[in-house]
Amino acid sequence: MKKKVFSLLLAAMLTFSMGTTAYATEDAIADMQAQKQEAEAGLAQAQANIDSLESKKQELENYLSDLNTQYEDLTNAISELSIQAGEKENELNQLHTELKKAKKALNKQYDDMKLRIQYMYENGGTSALTTLLSSKDLSEFLNNAENVAKISQYDRNMLEKCENLQNTIKDQETTAKEEKASIDELLAERASKQQEVQELAASTSDNISSYVSQISASQEEAAALTAEINNADNSIARLVQQAEEEKAAREAAQAQAEAEAAAAQEQSEEENSDSEDYEEDSYDTEESGDTYSEEESSEDTVSEDSYSEDSDSSCEESTDSSEDTSDSSASDDSQSSSESADSSQGKYLGNFTLTAYCNCAQCCGTAGNLTASGTVPTAGRTVAMAGVPFGTQLLINGNVYTVEDLGTPYGHVDIFFNNHSDALSFGLQSAEVYQLN
Repeated sequence: MKKKVFSLLLAAMLTFSMGTTAYATEDAIADMQAQKQEAEAGLAQAQANIDSLESKKQELENYLSDLNTQYEDLTNAISELSIQAGEKENELNQLHTELKKAKKALNKQYDDMKLRIQYMYENGGTSALTTLLSSKDLSEFLNNAENVAKISQYDRNMLEKCENLQNTIKDQETTAKEEKASIDELLAERASKQQEVQELAASTSDNISSYVSQISASQEEAAALTAEINNADNSIARLVQQAEEEKAAREAAQAQAEAEAAAAQEQSEEENSDSEDYEEDSYDTEESGDTYSEEESSEDTVSEDSYSEDSDSSCEESTDSSEDTSDSSASDDSQSSSESADSSQGKYLGNFTLTAYCNCAQCCGTAGNLTASGTVPTAGRTVAMAGVPFGTQLLINGNVYTVEDLGTPYGHVDIFFNNHSDALSFGLQSAEVYQLN
């Protein structure tokens, strides 16, 4: 009886300890999954930051390209304006020289005219009158008068011509100075605009460098978060495997404890049966010797009644034990039928979620990577799932795949495709999954 109680206590203690361990493992898995979800949220945020920074960087690069184009156009315009300013400078110099010549000619013409007038009035007045009066006839007189008038008209024409030439050169010089001033103003404006564009280009280049640094930092953060997610997947896979092993050990320990309890119960029933046989033998011996009194007889009757009650109780326990045995055998029969059903297509794992991926940078961060097991991913063969060792073969929808990569938790199978469009076309599915090895 004591052995039976001890076995029951031992079974209860094993069950309690195994249950506590199972709860601890489940808590650890939940914590790792929470850490993984937090890391995935951080990774999504980091990727969003990278996309935003890349967009801003591209906008600045386009703006910098426009600024460089403007700077080049301004440089060409400044070069052309410089040429025009030089030409106007030469034109002004030439006009200035011509103006000096015109002034000199005007002065000379003016001096000549004054000299002739002076000669005519100082020396030639009487002679001119004498010439006119000494004319033989009227015709000669008129000719002499006409000659004097022509000389005077010539002097006036030449003086006017020199004045007009001088005024024309002055007007040209004024126009050339105005044009040169306008060219110089445009040249200064273009030079100022060129300096402004150059400063904007330098500032934009600094901003692009800043975005490049931020993108690099975000990419490092994303890489660290990706590594953290992979570590979490590996830890979850190990914890899941540990939980399965603990479950199997718990079931085995529970079965062993139940077997020991059943053996202890059977031994206790045998001991009770032996004790009852001994009491019956003692009763028969005393009855044949006629040595007991009525009081002893009544005590024996009470003993027999208690024996019959114990027997009835023992029978009930035996009946319950047989019922438990039959239930256990029925359970074993159903388990064996389930195992035989699994053996036809491998070990049944459950209804799993199916997704798809390829070897591009959008799916894997960088393109052209090997799998986590070091193999080259192949469409129709490679899948990713944590919780089972590399090389595990899975039967999914009639196709046999091999676990060669990580990235998804147990219960989620990621199937490899050769290109991104096929992976997108696959979408999100679910299927019954069997383990073949």
